[in-house]
Amino acid sequence: MTPNLDRRRHAYRDDLAAESLHDRVTAQRYVSGMRGQVNHSAAQLRDRPDLKAGWTTEALFGEIVTVYERKDGWAWIQLERDGYVGYVHESAVSDQVREPTHMVRAIGTFLYPEPDIKSPPWMHVSITASLAIAEEGPAVCRLADGRYVPTRHIIDRTRFAADFVAVAERFVGIPYAWGGKTRLGVDCSGLVQVSMQAAGYLCPRDSDMQQAEVGEAVTITEQLDNLQRGDLVFWKGHVGIMTDGFMLLHANAHHMAVVLEPLKTAIDRISRAGSPVTGIRRPLLKSV
Repeated sequence: MTPNLDRRRHAYRDDLAAESLHDRVTAQRYVSGMRGQVNHSAAQLRDRPDLKAGWTTEALFGEIVTVYERKDGWAWIQLERDGYVGYVHESAVSDQVREPTHMVRAIGTFLYPEPDIKSPPWMHVSITASLAIAEEGPAVCRLADGRYVPTRHIIDRTRFAADFVAVAERFVGIPYAWGGKTRLGVDCSGLVQVSMQAAGYLCPRDSDMQQAEVGEAVTITEQLDNLQRGDLVFWKGHVGIMTDGFMLLHANAHHMAVVLEPLKTAIDRISRAGSPVTGIRRPLLKSV
C-alpha cells in the first residue's frame, strides 16, 4: 500500500503504525497504543527523536495522548485533542491518566504544593491546559494529584470563553516561537488554535489545516471591505485573526511577537516577500 496520509495526523512509520491504520498503510508491526497524559507544563513535539529537531507543536499539561512507543528516552505519541503525532521526552508522559474536569482559562497560572499562593509555585501551566479537580474551594482548588490552583484561573471543561478573538487579544506582546502554544511563546497557527479551543471550537494545528477545515470561505475582494471580527486571513504558511474590519492580530517572525496592526500594512509587507493572501475563512460552528 502507498498511503497518501498526512503523517502529522496519522501515526505510521515503516517499522510501526497505529492499529487503526492496519488496512491503510504497510508497516512491520501495528500497535493499539496506550493512553497517557502529559505531566510537564508543556511538552515539545518533534518530528523525529532528536533534541536538535525543531518543534512541530506543544502538548499542554493534562492533555490526553496515545503512546505508541517508548524507546531511548523518547515517546512517540498522538494527541487526543487534535490528532497531532510526534516525539516528546518520555518523562513528559505519564501512564497514569486522571480524566480532566477543568481547563485553565487564565492566559497562564501556577500549580502550588499547598493551598497557599505564597508557597513556592510547583509548575506554570498555560491557557487550555487540562486539570483534574478533586475539590473546589472559593480561593483555590485541589487537584487529584494533591496540588492546588487558583479557583479564578480555571473553568469547567463544559464552559468556554464567549469570544475567541478576545482570548487571542490577551496574547499581544507574547514572544513568537515556532511550534509554541503558550504565553511563553506562540506561533501564528498556535495562537489561532489555542484561542479557538478556549472558546470551544474544534481547530486543527497548522495553518494549512485551518485554511482547509475551519468555517467557510470568504470572498477576497479587491478592497477587502467585507471582513469582520473573527475572520482568519491566510498566506502560505501564515495566518492572522481580524479583530474588526481593518486590524489584524497575529504572531509573526517580523515582529517576533504577537502584534495588532492594520491588515493593509501586513499585506503590503508580506507581499513584498512574495506571498499574497491565499484565503479568508470565517469560523461558524462551535463544537463542545
